Amino acid sequence: MDTLTRDNHHLSRPKNTPQPRSSTDLVEATGSVRDYVRNSVSSNTKRAYQSDLKHFANWGGTIPATDVVVAEYLAAHAHTLSVATLTRRLASISKAHSAKGLISPTKAELVKSTLRGIKRAHTTSQRTARPLLIKDLIQITQLLGDGMKDTRDRAMLLIGFAGGFRRSELVSINCNDIEAVRQGIIVYIRRSKTDQDGEGRTIGIPHGRSRCCPVSALTEWLTCSGIESGPVFRPVDRHGKICNQRLSGEAVALVVKERVETIGLNQQEFSGHSLRAGLATSAATAGVSLWKIRQQTGHASDAMLSRYIRDGELFVDNAAGVLL
Repeated sequence: MDTLTRDNHHLSRPKNTPQPRSSTDLVEATGSVRDYVRNSVSSNTKRAYQSDLKHFANWGGTIPATDVVVAEYLAAHAHTLSVATLTRRLASISKAHSAKGLISPTKAELVKSTLRGIKRAHTTSQRTARPLLIKDLIQITQLLGDGMKDTRDRAMLLIGFAGGFRRSELVSINCNDIEAVRQGIIVYIRRSKTDQDGEGRTIGIPHGRSRCCPVSALTEWLTCSGIESGPVFRPVDRHGKICNQRLSGEAVALVVKERVETIGLNQQEFSGHSLRAGLATSAATAGVSLWKIRQQTGHASDAMLSRYIRDGELFVDNAAGVLL
């Protein structure tokens, strides 16, 4: 090594300069980094990862895994799990490898080809929750009584529909997230599925008409329940006693199913997502613009809304309707 090279080599590595460390070493060595990494995804996402990895492990998979093992896992469950579920399982397996600083086998061509083959052989139309349309929602609310549970359900269904909320967003609302204004109320959602960084968004819910007014229904629920702080929507037992904890997202789905059955609809076709889908579809039918619907629902893209828009506009200026 000549003098210039030796000098440059010496200058490039000062004695007291810390050496680069791998991301894995850093996470293992620094507690604060581990804390931030844990907070980088929502609790629901963490539970989904854990559930997916547990299923993979129970089958016999391990982390790290080879592309052959992952492909065999996909093939073994091609007839029992939907393509959407298999795709999510792959994402969880990939995340588990990335967290350990490992190359994910899910990127291998063998795994990709296996999933493509499963899609071609087994994919059917994706089953989505049937939207709860405005006419059906009005009929349901008119049948509800004045009891504590009926009062809560009326407010929850109307607010969930009017805000186009996901069920997780609906049950996350606290009293201090609501601001009364002349036109109605403003609801602040602190975090959602498409807002993992917690930037938050505000949704305006206007006054409606009679008992179908979401603002009036919410006011009635808060007044009757005496809730002044904390979670807005809470469990109500069969004696009408209100619990202190927050209602779960699963409970929203159960309420929707229970209430649609009262007007003769098949509860198996509905879920907690039916309120959100119902607003989008009903608004599209009424001729509301795409960007206005998206502004209310907070969908990440126009593509995510396209299914509801298509369904809502099937009979708007229908070609056959003009001719027949």
